Amino acid sequence: MVSTQFAAVEAALFAREERWHMNMRFGYDNHCLLRDGTAWFPVMGEIHYSRYEESLWEESLRKIKAGGVEIVSSYVIWIHHEEEEGIFRFDGCRNLRRFLELCKKVGLLVFLRLGPFAHGEVRNGGLPDWVVEKGKRGVLLRSNDEEYLRDVGRYWMRVFEQVRGFLHEEGGPVIGVQIENEYGHVGGMRGEAGEAHMRTLTCMAKEIGFCVPFYTATGWGGACIGDLLPVMGGYCEAPWDPRVTELEPNSNYVFSHTRSDALIGCDYRRSEEITYDESRYPFLTAELGGGVQVSGHRRPVPTGRDIGAMSLTKLGSGVAMLGYYMYHGGSNPQGKLSTLQESRETGAPNNLPEINYDFRAPIRQYGTISDSYREIRLLAYFLQDFGADFARLEAEITPENVKPGDFHTLRLSCRHDAEHGFVFFNNYQRRQKMDAHEGVKLRGICAHGDVEFPEITIEDGDYGFFPYRMKLGESVLSSALAVPLCHLETKSGDTYVFYGDRDPKFGWEGEVRADVLHLSRKDALLACRVKLEYDYLILAEDFAWEQDGRIIVTGGSQTTIRSFPELPEEAIEGFVRIGQEGRLTVYKRQREERGVRVETVLRFRNEERAEYEICVLYGEAERPDIKKDPLYDVLLHLEYQGNRMDLYDGEKKINDYFYTGEEELLSLRYFDFPQKLKAVVYTLCEDTPMFLEKRPLFCEGRVCSLESVWGQEIFG
Repeated sequence: MVSTQFAAVEAALFAREERWHMNMRFGYDNHCLLRDGTAWFPVMGEIHYSRYEESLWEESLRKIKAGGVEIVSSYVIWIHHEEEEGIFRFDGCRNLRRFLELCKKVGLLVFLRLGPFAHGEVRNGGLPDWVVEKGKRGVLLRSNDEEYLRDVGRYWMRVFEQVRGFLHEEGGPVIGVQIENEYGHVGGMRGEAGEAHMRTLTCMAKEIGFCVPFYTATGWGGACIGDLLPVMGGYCEAPWDPRVTELEPNSNYVFSHTRSDALIGCDYRRSEEITYDESRYPFLTAELGGGVQVSGHRRPVPTGRDIGAMSLTKLGSGVAMLGYYMYHGGSNPQGKLSTLQESRETGAPNNLPEINYDFRAPIRQYGTISDSYREIRLLAYFLQDFGADFARLEAEITPENVKPGDFHTLRLSCRHDAEHGFVFFNNYQRRQKMDAHEGVKLRGICAHGDVEFPEITIEDGDYGFFPYRMKLGESVLSSALAVPLCHLETKSGDTYVFYGDRDPKFGWEGEVRADVLHLSRKDALLACRVKLEYDYLILAEDFAWEQDGRIIVTGGSQTTIRSFPELPEEAIEGFVRIGQEGRLTVYKRQREERGVRVETVLRFRNEERAEYEICVLYGEAERPDIKKDPLYDVLLHLEYQGNRMDLYDGEKKINDYFYTGEEELLSLRYFDFPQKLKAVVYTLCEDTPMFLEKRPLFCEGRVCSLESVWGQEIFG
């Protein structure tokens, strides 16, 4: 039942919604999302504006867009905005309106995840402490309790003041709203009471003014969706799992028509059932793990290949949107009354870092690139150019019901219609060795007779997909042992880019053949697409994006890039053409280093911790000026052994790390180039109950040391 304060306007809202749906550019059917009446297959990436430095938002949004992402999603975290009852903060990193302005400027669509409960590894799941205290005094939280709804409504109205003018119907980027999160799965009511609460929240949001084409709800593990569009998820590991042992093989590497990932929220496990008819909705994901956030008791280290193989498996399983959580890491903001991370102290099942929300995401805590960014970009570019066709293709999985612990059977799927399709193979299972398969003849399913590919060997760790009867302009590619990447509209005509390390054996139907550029997989992982008047493909080790008619490239003091086709001189300032590699033009940029040096001194040690002073010397010149050179950065690379490490600038803690065995990073630009830092490393004992994928070498049963620190200069 809808709360009485909202019931009076429900009929008017329904009529407005009906008029809106008749004119909107976005929609969906049971197969896929629609844009302007055409199938649409977007990639969505999550960044939390309140967990990142606001002066760097635009740069990060451009990096996200350059990765092929079309939609940005973000939690609007209640405790970040109303930590004290009635006192709202939308300043600094909490300035939602400014964030939306920049999304519009950059050209990214937006999904807002309004909560009120978010989870998101936030204190109380994002509910302010004062709301939690009301719950202890008898207010039924996450229900239709009138007092709870009044607090939610007041908060959402203040959020709407920030959002007003940026909704899609107003010419803005906001096309979607998620209501609640994991409702009925992680807390909340179940059954009809839970569905009624989700409907109430939806009606409230619409009454306040959040009128958008898409309203979504997380749909896994018994969650209530309240008639909204369900979105699913999948992670390569589960750092929230209470066990401290190796987990069983992950089902997300097996082609399957099962949409729900049983690992998600298994620390709160209530049910694995689905509460709605899946056949009514397209298979959308909003929480494919772009990485994972470490916890106090589990320290997994996901790789780019872990994320790439999982993403490909979802594509082969029939997914119609790839949505990543997180796509961009960040840092918890400073609270006025408490720290803002999830912790056992507040009743949560896990301990998380106080500040660090790196997530090993595609774009990491300080905006640096990771291997998963490159892996996801391969698929995102393909979906940008070929997704309208691909989204309509059904998935046929052979053989079905392969178990994730079966390391012997080759995992295959085919997404196709009667005329054409794509054959998928995955021989990758995270942290497992798979049998190699020799003499494999992949088959594409077609009404006119199956298409047989040339014989290949599929090694342990291989994954990919090959096209058959794929239309490329006026040409038809009958088959190829190569993966399509993108379509370039160049000054001289259309070029189609493929990649792979086999002989591609391109086969054509008829006499007309498209222009094809074939890259190795290693080169494809470096490929950044930028659009000026025409399209260009730039192979770069770091980020590349277009901004105001120029191409921005980040890198070291000596940066080499390759491009197809040749770049206009005015667009690539600072680079000099130095040669040709086949069809690729090679450019080089030389920047003068400042000669940054780092000195580390041990100041204190006992059985519990060791304290170090880190001095950063920026060379003979003055300390770098962010306003004069906003893209210049110095990354500190820190290697340490211990349970965790805290970093301080003076008395202020600026970051904390949970040990994983991996090198950690700190951006000095992010903190206006401090000259002295303090590092505190805490002892890790060999018998501590903890899952570590990469264990240190213990000395007398313990480790506690800062092994090395060095500075890397980054130029733009």
